Amino acid sequence: MSSDHLDQAEPAEAESLYEAESRDAIHDEDNRLRPEFVRKVREALREDDDDAVYDLVEPLHPADIADLFELTDEDERLELAKAIRDLMSVEVIAELNDYVRELLIEELPPEIVADIAERLETDDAVAMIEDLDREDQQAILAELEPEDRAAIESALAYPEESAGRLMSGEFVAMPEHMTVGDLIDFLRDTRDQPTEFWEVFVVDPLHRPVGTCALSWVLRTPRHIPLTDVMKRDQTLIPVTMDQEEVALRFMKYALISAAVVDEAGRLVGQITADDVVHIIQEEASEDAMLLSGAGEGDINEPIREAYSARVRWLIANLGTALLASFIISIFGAAIEQLVALAVLMPIVASIGGNAGTQTMAVAVRAIAMNQLTQSNTWRIVWREIRVAVLNGATVAILVGLATALIFSPMLGVVIASATVINIFTAGLAGVLVPVLFDRLDQDPAVASSVFVTMITDSMGFFVFLGLAMASGLVG
Repeated sequence: MSSDHLDQAEPAEAESLYEAESRDAIHDEDNRLRPEFVRKVREALREDDDDAVYDLVEPLHPADIADLFELTDEDERLELAKAIRDLMSVEVIAELNDYVRELLIEELPPEIVADIAERLETDDAVAMIEDLDREDQQAILAELEPEDRAAIESALAYPEESAGRLMSGEFVAMPEHMTVGDLIDFLRDTRDQPTEFWEVFVVDPLHRPVGTCALSWVLRTPRHIPLTDVMKRDQTLIPVTMDQEEVALRFMKYALISAAVVDEAGRLVGQITADDVVHIIQEEASEDAMLLSGAGEGDINEPIREAYSARVRWLIANLGTALLASFIISIFGAAIEQLVALAVLMPIVASIGGNAGTQTMAVAVRAIAMNQLTQSNTWRIVWREIRVAVLNGATVAILVGLATALIFSPMLGVVIASATVINIFTAGLAGVLVPVLFDRLDQDPAVASSVFVTMITDSMGFFVFLGLAMASGLVG
């Protein structure tokens, strides 16, 4: 290599090395912001050194800036936003946690929020202001351009968590009589086009979608070919009122990149793309997991009062079920006094049954959410879970029965083994039937299933174990 080439390569290599060192100073091995970096930003904020804050934050990706807001205290976030105002791009706003974004939006003047909203996609703008008070919404909408205001107001009119809220109003639609050349010329000559799209929707005179053209097809097709000859007529249409969870299921089932959203008359009103659905899948999965535990939304940025309200009602419900189990124990109080081993062993039966019920319930709730458990196959799934429960019950019963027989007495081993089989069988049955019952009643099966399944397994475990102990003659 010549000396000229070396001279040219060295600065590039030095720059690459500098960028790598800068990244290492900001991110750890898991690509998370380092505590030292966050501490520097917070120290600069406390010292009111906006220039230092700006210099520290400027190299970050918008997603990292959004993460930085979550890593700072509530009283620091507004100051951070003011210090890096020029860096608060639409990408940063779109990446912010819902609670963090709501806090910032409430503090910013309406004209600034309106300016941000006008630069966002319609669905992101709706997500930004939909949780604000009616008064704040109206103040922001009043600052928008008429066209943007109409689009956002139209989306806000749809139910929450529906396709109408999720869809983007920016899409490309062409009449069915156009050719590929007409489409290419239109895309090149028309300035006001969506920044990103993968398919072109072909519509009839009533603006109803009749097919889609992938951009890859358009680029490889001669100009004179009509769109109707290259378009895909088989398409998945999303009703504007469809729940976002069902939208996500359709995207997964049919491997969609984008899909047309239609109103009650079948007219094209928007589109939903795969990147929108990825967020929905994550949100719904997290929501179901949190609901199963009774932890509300489970967001660490959720206000304390809302977190308390969401969790305490299920703890109170659990208190009621615990009282029922305690009542059953009290019925057999005399038997427990005669044989202390019963008090030692009965939590084992209830605990194993509870875990078995939770396993089955988690499988059932997931199957319902994924449309794998429907009215067509309910009893087949119930029979499957019964067989699994019997096998699990027999295995655990043998182990716990042998251990009890060796430590206490053979008869007590038989009693606890029998109670374990019965309780695990009951847990398997309850774990699938309770979520199915809630689903048939049009209630979210993830919300209260755990409370009822726990009640059934605990109560049945105590009742069967203590009842068998008395029936076997172990106690008088």
